[in-house]
This record gives sequence, structure tokens and C-alpha cells, in this order.
Amino acid sequence: MGSALPLGEPAPLDGLLPASASVGARERAFGVYLHVPFCRVRCGYCDFNTYTAGELRGARQVDYADHAIDEIRMSRRVLEASGLPDRPAVTVFFGGGTPTLLPADDLVRMLGAVRDGFGLAPGAEVTTEANPDSVGRDDLRRLADGGFTRVSFGMQSAVPHVLAALDRTHDPERIPLVVAWARDAGLDVSLDLIYGTPGESLADWRRSLESAIGERPDHLSTYALIVEDGTKLARQIRRGELAEPSDDLEADMYELADDLLAAAGYQWYEVSNWATAPGHRSRHNLGYWRGDDWWGVGPGAHSHVGGVRWWNAKHPAAYAERVTAGLSPAVGRELLDEPTRETERVLLLTRIREGIDVRSLSGGGRHAVAGLIADDLVDAKAALAGVLTLTRRGRLLADAVVRRLLED
Repeated sequence: MGSALPLGEPAPLDGLLPASASVGARERAFGVYLHVPFCRVRCGYCDFNTYTAGELRGARQVDYADHAIDEIRMSRRVLEASGLPDRPAVTVFFGGGTPTLLPADDLVRMLGAVRDGFGLAPGAEVTTEANPDSVGRDDLRRLADGGFTRVSFGMQSAVPHVLAALDRTHDPERIPLVVAWARDAGLDVSLDLIYGTPGESLADWRRSLESAIGERPDHLSTYALIVEDGTKLARQIRRGELAEPSDDLEADMYELADDLLAAAGYQWYEVSNWATAPGHRSRHNLGYWRGDDWWGVGPGAHSHVGGVRWWNAKHPAAYAERVTAGLSPAVGRELLDEPTRETERVLLLTRIREGIDVRSLSGGGRHAVAGLIADDLVDAKAALAGVLTLTRRGRLLADAVVRRLLED
């Protein structure tokens, strides 16, 4: 289930990386992503690689932590044999799916394998995603005691009819409870929201924002709903059962979020992300946007090390078969050429508040800066100082900005 894997060349059975992957590695941070692909219910909008109990076809959720630990141990051997230097993990992120469908002790064991294999850098950020109805007070305390530092709750909305349209099963009144439990355990808290759901009004969205802000999380993410091909939501829209999200309404919703979050003391640091202070930004996600290295553990997980990107077998049963046989779970990979790496660098760095050094752009990109300033897409003062950073209008039109920067 979920999105298709990309095309690429077959990955070697031993997982070894080309020598080019080690070039400059000591200057790049290293993170670990652990994909837990289980969900109680499939949300109608979701295109992630996730599985309900009836879709596992021979794989067993109870065995998953052991299979993930097998891959973690293998990853340490592969990186060493490929000539990569020892680097402790500066961030660890458990995503899904719903990681907290596994027992807290399983998540702690998986984190322990990362610690044993790579070490954790001092002050490492360790995050798990969680649905509000998949975790209790004792679970959160066990995670904190086991080394987790942060939890990201999938709130999505405070409005029941919006949650119903998204097939979310939690009661919005549970949000204050789980936030309080996480705080009591000593965990930093992030809340995720989605806007643009069919039937959601601007007033509904305001209610969700005000409810989320009222919990004073350290971090907030707001994502525009994307209608992915092959999902239940896409089929409902195609049949005329639901209205397709409106671009104009979504723009209004983004601007409302930016206004309310700024007034509440949150600062944007990436197009869809706000934090109360720089120390509460998601360092794991910043590693993606800055082009650092990470190893992705689990079915369908993607990894990136030194310009080499690879992806694992998608179904949990196929994944388990490979790791228990001592084989790399990777089924495909690509070596990014310089033009592709440059395109991705511009695409990703443009999205974050720190922006991109104007001098690092191609000639065509540097020539585009004056027009971007004139169109109020980038901050004029920052650009004249040599750094390209988006205005709010630029954040709404970030893809267009990138296209102009990449023109010859």
C-alpha cells in the first residue's frame, strides 16, 4: 500500500556504497529515520507506506522491532565497510504509520540499537510521531526515560467534521491530555495540522489554529492537504462526493496561520513549520533540507549518504525476509549527478528561513534575484546582503521561486 517506489538501478545485496559516498562525510551531520509502517485505520488522504492488520500478509507486528534492529546493526557494518567515518547520530526520528502502536519498550529497544551501533551525539534530538489515541501517560513516561526527547502529535484539526473527512479517529478533546502527559514526562511537544480538507471553512481552520496555539506546543507544523492519486480521498473527489481543495482558500488559510502564529510568538523557519525558539526547531527535518546524511530503517524507508539515495523493500513481509536472511533490505538506488544535486540544494535551502547564499547560485539564478525582489518574493534587505530568503508571498509561491532560480 502507499506510494510506489521510484525507479533506479538495483541495489547490491550487501548494501555497500560507492567510494564517492565518503567524500566530505565528516562535514555532514548524520541522522537515523525509523519507519514503523502500522496503522489501526487507513486515513483517506494518506499515501504513505502503511499497513493495517489485514494488509500484513504474513508479516507480524510483534516481530517488527527485532527486524528493525537487524537492519540497524547491518547499517553500521555497511557504512564501515564502505569507508564512511564513525559519526554519532545527531537526530533520530520514528515516523510512520503510527510508531506508538508498538509497545514503548520496543521503541526504546530500537533506539538502544541506534545508540549501540552509532552512538548518540550530546544533546541528540530523539522524536517519535504519535496519534493522540495511540499513547497514554505511562507510554510517554517510558519513552522519556528511555531517551526520547520529543513527541510530534498528529492533531490535524480540532473540528470533528474535518477529522471525520480525514478519517481520523481521535477525539479532539484528547489533545490537551496527551500534551499535558508529554510535558509531565519532560518531552518537547510538536503538533501537526492539515488545512484545505474538503468542507473545511476558514472559520474551522481558525478554530484549529487557536486550539493548537492554546496548548503552547514548542513546535507547530501546518501542511496543505495534497490529494494523492490512488487514495480514498482522490476517488471521492473524482466521483464528486467531495469538493477538490481550493488553491485560493488554502492561500488564505496559510496567511491566517502565519498571522496567528506570529502573534503568539512563533517564528517560521521552514515554509510549513514554526517554533517558539530556534532550539525547538526540528533538527531532524533541517538535516533533510540541508542535505545531510541519514539512514532510513524499515519497509519502504529511504536513505541518503553522500549523494547516494536508496530505498528498502516496500512490504513488511518482503523487508523481514531480506533482513532475516542477512541481506540488505535495499531494492533500488540512484547516484545523484551534479545537476540533480544542485537542483535539490536550491529547492530545499530556499524553503528554510536561513535561505541560500546568492553567490552559490548559477549565473541565471543570480540574475533572477532582482526580479524576485521586485515581485516581493524574496526579502530585499537580506538579498542585498547576499542571502536569499522568502517573504510570505514567496513562501506561498516557493515552487515558482525555485523555477526562476534554476533558469539558465
